Amino acid sequence: MTMTTAQRILDLAAAAPASRDEDLVVLLREANGLYQQGLKELHRDAAARLAGSPTADLVTAAEAAGMPCDAAQGRDEVILLLALAAWEMTPAAMAYTQMAEAAARRGICLIPEE
Repeated sequence: MTMTTAQRILDLAAAAPASRDEDLVVLLREANGLYQQGLKELHRDAAARLAGSPTADLVTAAEAAGMPCDAAQGRDEVILLLALAAWEMTPAAMAYTQMAEAAARRGICLIPEE
């Protein structure tokens, strides 16, 4: 049985609260990679599904989804915004966001301090 990207993110997020700081960084790195992978997969699917849609309709849909957008943006960028809006509403993406926010409250972040 293979574990989906979403299920693995949910598992990592569930393990995060009990993790020590150095272990949490490892969990965050893996979850971040999976988050990016999930978004990439959804973007690919959205691009295929929306291939015949007029760009103006996509801009309208992106704006309706709460993604700032204008007609000057390229079609691929608008489709990415639509995919991001959809991805952010998935349980996996929400769990990752909560995980990262909780880690930040503990002083842990994937972006190194300068």
